[in-house]
Amino acid sequence: MTTATETTDERALTELQRDHGPALLNFLLGLTYGDRQRAEDLLQETLVRAWLHPEAFEGPFESMRPWLFTVARRLAIDARRSRLARPPEVGDGVLAAAADPEDRTESTVAALDVRQAVRTLSREHRAVLAQIYFRGLSVNEAASALGIPPGTVKSRSYYALRALSRELPGYRGPSSASRSSSASSASSDGASATSR
Repeated sequence: MTTATETTDERALTELQRDHGPALLNFLLGLTYGDRQRAEDLLQETLVRAWLHPEAFEGPFESMRPWLFTVARRLAIDARRSRLARPPEVGDGVLAAAADPEDRTESTVAALDVRQAVRTLSREHRAVLAQIYFRGLSVNEAASALGIPPGTVKSRSYYALRALSRELPGYRGPSSASRSSSASSASSDGASATSR
């Protein structure tokens, strides 16, 4: 019997690796679903275990292969359980796909798109949007500043946003519910959408 401080003779370990290493690597490749790096790591760990446990060489069996395969399988199972217990690792691909907070290219392009789309609106529609969205006024405040009724401000902002939705890619505009309510209020005012 050997003591805990003894290790396997290096010559015996070299023979073990030569005789059983390729078969053990193929076995581990199957357990790791073809991940060669993981399989090689597990092979090295299996050989370390053989080096640390010289008593395995003194067993009643003719070949070390069953012992090695059992150790390798247990190491593979432990490694898989350990990976599943940890949160998934974030690779560089996720970081590369994330937008750079310092890069203002997208917001600049969006601002240019909005400016171009706003230029296509009538002067009255632009004036309403400028009061409500750019100056942050309420409907009543915008109506007072422009000298028009609040209903007209609502109607012009609705139709201006609708026109912008056609000009801006990806912009959805007012919801269907607000369209039906605005359309009914526009028809009750007795004025057509083109006159607003």
